[in-house]
Amino acid sequence: MAFVDFRNVWLAYNEELLAQGNFAVEDISLQVEEGEFIAIVGPSGCGKSTFMKLTTGLKMPSKGTIQIGGEPVTGPLKISGMAFQAPSLLPWRSTVNNVLLPLEIVEPYRSQFREKRAEYEDRARRLLQSVGLGGYEDKYPWELSGGMQQRASICRALIHEPKMLLLDEPFGALDAFTREELWCTLRDLHAAQKFNVILVTHDLRESVFLADKVYCMSRSPGRFVVSREINLPRPRDLEITYTPEFTDIVHELRGHIGAMRKSGNSLPQ
Repeated sequence: MAFVDFRNVWLAYNEELLAQGNFAVEDISLQVEEGEFIAIVGPSGCGKSTFMKLTTGLKMPSKGTIQIGGEPVTGPLKISGMAFQAPSLLPWRSTVNNVLLPLEIVEPYRSQFREKRAEYEDRARRLLQSVGLGGYEDKYPWELSGGMQQRASICRALIHEPKMLLLDEPFGALDAFTREELWCTLRDLHAAQKFNVILVTHDLRESVFLADKVYCMSRSPGRFVVSREINLPRPRDLEITYTPEFTDIVHELRGHIGAMRKSGNSLPQ
């Protein structure tokens, strides 16, 4: 059984748009195996972020069904973590206390937080150390670089040990060198913990380096029109990004996106 299972999913944002047949995404069918890392690319406004809202249960489909972990999605999921382009760390909390925030909110951790505070803090510190933030646990966000803040944001998304990590342009605001460092950080976390990852990105190199499969979305109303298995061996290091095999895949995906932008139409399946 697929861990993420979309069956003929359509979404209109309200009843009026539904009556008009005006959909944000249409006819999405997608199966993601447990532990799989997928990336979604496409033109701006194609519905990538809408797809993420459907996956987390923040939006319910107008038509079709969604199952995550074998259960129908009926509301916001507790088994997922999310990180966005802006780290959004609370400036009055230290790095470790920012990471602990989900455990203060999400059950069953919330009801046990006072009792297990020391245990949870130790978990947060070890997680921060694993992404290269040892020694920065008690610093405040304004004392961290942008890349450090994003590392902390990813730790916050993972502290409650979710089965699925959703990333919406998480490295888009960072410089190229920092971005590549964080690719490797995410690669290592995924290899160690085997959680599912759904990454939305505009960076085709990022998608090919990290993902097991890349999906291209059409212009709105968004639907998946191309899927590409990334059969590059793991573990991948940055040197692979300079190989012909890697660049050929990037150019192939860029061709699909370029064709959609030029024609304004969806590519055939």
